[in-house]
Amino acid sequence: MCGIAGILSRPRGQPPQARELSAMIGRLAHRGPDGNGIHLDGPAGLAHARLAIIDLAGGAQPLANETGSVWVTFNGEIFNFVELRADLVARGHAFRTQSDTEVIVHLYEDHGERFVEHLNGQFAIAVWDRERERLVLARDRAGIRPLFWTEAADRFLFASEAKALFALPEVPRRLDRRSLAQACTFWSALPPGTAFEGVQSLPPGHVMVVTAEGRRLERYWDWTFPSAHEAAPADDRPLADALRELLIDATRLQLRADVPVGAYLSGGLDSAIVATIVRRFTGAPLRTFSLTFEDEEFDESGFQREMVAFLGTDHTSIRCTRADIAAAFPRAVFHAEAPIVRTAPTPLMLLAGHVRAEGYKVVLTGEGADEVFGGYDIFKEAKVRRFWARSPGSASRPRILERLYPYLRHSPAAGRAFTQAFFKEGLEHANEPWFAHAPRWTTTRRIHQFFSPALRESLAGWDPYAEIAGRIPAAAAGWVPMGRDQYVEAHTLMSGYLLCSQGDRVAMAHSIEGRFPFLDHRVIEFANRLPPQLKLHGLQEKYLLKKSMAGLLPESIRARTKQPYRAPDSQSFFVAGRPVDYVADLLSPARLADAGHFDPVAVGKLVAKCAAGRAIGFADNMAFVAILSTMLLEEQFVRGGEGGKGAPACAPGLLAA
Repeated sequence: MCGIAGILSRPRGQPPQARELSAMIGRLAHRGPDGNGIHLDGPAGLAHARLAIIDLAGGAQPLANETGSVWVTFNGEIFNFVELRADLVARGHAFRTQSDTEVIVHLYEDHGERFVEHLNGQFAIAVWDRERERLVLARDRAGIRPLFWTEAADRFLFASEAKALFALPEVPRRLDRRSLAQACTFWSALPPGTAFEGVQSLPPGHVMVVTAEGRRLERYWDWTFPSAHEAAPADDRPLADALRELLIDATRLQLRADVPVGAYLSGGLDSAIVATIVRRFTGAPLRTFSLTFEDEEFDESGFQREMVAFLGTDHTSIRCTRADIAAAFPRAVFHAEAPIVRTAPTPLMLLAGHVRAEGYKVVLTGEGADEVFGGYDIFKEAKVRRFWARSPGSASRPRILERLYPYLRHSPAAGRAFTQAFFKEGLEHANEPWFAHAPRWTTTRRIHQFFSPALRESLAGWDPYAEIAGRIPAAAAGWVPMGRDQYVEAHTLMSGYLLCSQGDRVAMAHSIEGRFPFLDHRVIEFANRLPPQLKLHGLQEKYLLKKSMAGLLPESIRARTKQPYRAPDSQSFFVAGRPVDYVADLLSPARLADAGHFDPVAVGKLVAKCAAGRAIGFADNMAFVAILSTMLLEEQFVRGGEGGKGAPACAPGLLAA
């Protein structure tokens, strides 16, 4: 995994300079501490910060084809590069390295911008075609690796992270109010928007071609689902067997590396499957890592120990306290470069630091299984609510919701009257593509009540549901309802938050490359073709996935109800009823008023509620974390004037890795 950056000057723009590219890639040293390189070619300049994973001695970038007419700077891994290389050699291409990167330039020679369709991997790619004078940007199908761009002073600029763009003084640094409203609704900004005005993201599964005349954006891949008329087969065992073989192959591919590969072991089903496949079906050594918490509500160490004993893995874990979260949170926000509504990314950043300290650069995780195979309670909610919507006056149908969220101390389904009032909202919209997500977004959108009057006024008329509906393909009207639910989940929470703020960004803060076998596009396509009954069987989540692993996992793990990864939120930032110092400063009335995003009086009441330990629900906790993270962004990227030049300090020793 690496960091990339570059400049393409238009006719009236200044040609890129080495010092500019050095400044940009210097901001990404955490993504690539093993070396960097720059290539200048007239109007184009490419830069690269390397994290050496494959071809440790010879894989330096930017890298060219045989003639120097095609150059690439690349962040990610091409897992099928061995097979691609053999085919390219057979067709007459000459290779100078053993790197997966080199297949990109040769595929581009043969296929042009459609080269990306041949890749199995996770990537953000920039190809400079010197003869055609065009820059081609591409991002992987699921959105695992980030890629940002902007235009300033008649030049097109791109980078793995926004902070590299801010290395150039002509790029303004202002928070984007519409994106803030989106993050405080959907948990992240919707692409191409980002936290910053004028900075845009390349959406997952897209290619952008940039020339002196302009730019063109095209989608090359997307999630799609069957119609509502397809039924589950009478015998689903062949499908379970096929799924297991596909997961084994995906995991084998993602073990390709010239450095040791570890794995996260959370205690849940998904990471257990990945670790089990490594142990039983590959010859790779199994080194595992996990998080534990001082708060029993969040801790899964018992299940972790069970899997460690079952697999006999070499394992270590780190214990995360509330004080750890408070101390490390500013750095997590700095790397996320986005408002975040939960603290959960922070412990994962600390875990990545531990992994790096243990001498590892790569870890496999179970991320993506819930989105691909229907593991979240949101899918169960939607199924029950659609059942309820067919008889909205029923008193018995909504009681099924009380079976959800058994792992929560303060469950939204704990009280019958509250449950029915909460989940009944929007019941009349059962056929809308966003139906499943309305309860979650309603809760998150309560953050808007803390917005300043000026911010609220700027959002007048904004309809989040209309915005989402406008992003759903027309074909979705014929999909099974669960397919629409999964599509929205994959294009909002998964790509915008889980793979970004809670994935790539906090792992790469410590130069750790995460790999995700469940997000192999072949696995996604296989799962998307399945009838929904094979994902959500009654209220049993991930039915076929669990069946595919029968006899391979402890039954207590295989049959375990999904418990999402969570961490302590607002309670992490108070000691004996007082906020930690930087929180008190950032959330003071003067600082809030100066920034202009939030109402100081409303926020003051929320802080007092959190200090008294009375913020026990999702809405209050998300509001507190969202406000604090936004104020940190303002401080780190706007008010500080350095544009993200360096990571903020944290408690001594916490992030030493």
